[in-house]
Amino acid sequence: MNQSFSSLSPDRRRRLLLEGLGGFGLLTLLEACGGGGGNASASAASASSSASSSTRASSTSSVSSSSSSASSTSSSSANSCTVTPEETAGPYPGDGTNSNSSGLVNVLTQSGIVRSDITSSFGSYSGTAAGVPLEIVLTLTDASCQPLEGYAVYLWHCTRDGLYSLYSSGITAQNYLRGVQVSDANGQITFTSIFPGCYSGRWPHIHFEVYSSLAQAVSGNNDIKTSQLALPSAVCSTVYATASGYSSSLGNFGSITLATDNVFGEDSAAHQLATVTGSVSAGYTAALQVSVAV
Repeated sequence: MNQSFSSLSPDRRRRLLLEGLGGFGLLTLLEACGGGGGNASASAASASSSASSSTRASSTSSVSSSSSSASSTSSSSANSCTVTPEETAGPYPGDGTNSNSSGLVNVLTQSGIVRSDITSSFGSYSGTAAGVPLEIVLTLTDASCQPLEGYAVYLWHCTRDGLYSLYSSGITAQNYLRGVQVSDANGQITFTSIFPGCYSGRWPHIHFEVYSSLAQAVSGNNDIKTSQLALPSAVCSTVYATASGYSSSLGNFGSITLATDNVFGEDSAAHQLATVTGSVSAGYTAALQVSVAV
């Protein structure tokens, strides 16, 4: 063992050299994997934990984002109102856009037109329309369902015999069943009237025009919405079959449906059919939400 390295044979020196190099390699490997092994394992575990946490956070964020998006969509849907369809004013508006037998007629410029009870004539005319009492309640909103305050509505409809004041023979000197009201803070407008009859070719209905203000409600050319309210079939059948004075309406009503009506036929009055409560003896209330794009 004390023999010098140089005095050894070439083969012996080669073996010792290889053995030394092998030990050095093993020592190096142990230092890399053993001496620092604890830190390397901790780093790997930390990286794995971090990746797992990142994945969970991303997943949670995604779920939260999806939930928020769904909530937003639901809220948006819940806060949107279908705009009421535009309809014709028909041949008997009395709003300054056409004439009767005496010439251009505009009830909107007459003193007394702003009123809630429209059963009787006003101004220089006199007379009261007979029929089953009907309260008409319209609620004005914008397309986001927010109430429209300070808007004016001009409303008119036929008598129980299916005639229109100012136009129909025998009642051209009457202006009943016509009136204007202004919406309150809840967008609501109420008229007191009578249940309209059904004349040949039309489903029972009520006309109305919406104006941005009372000052604008002086001509049909200024309106921002013209439409019609449809009355439910069951109520119409009851009134026409049992109430006095509506006999002519019963036959006409039997010959028309919402689907065949030339105004409501497109969608069977899906957004214009009023909710009606009451009875023939106590009177009825017809309610409709009217949504306007403003």
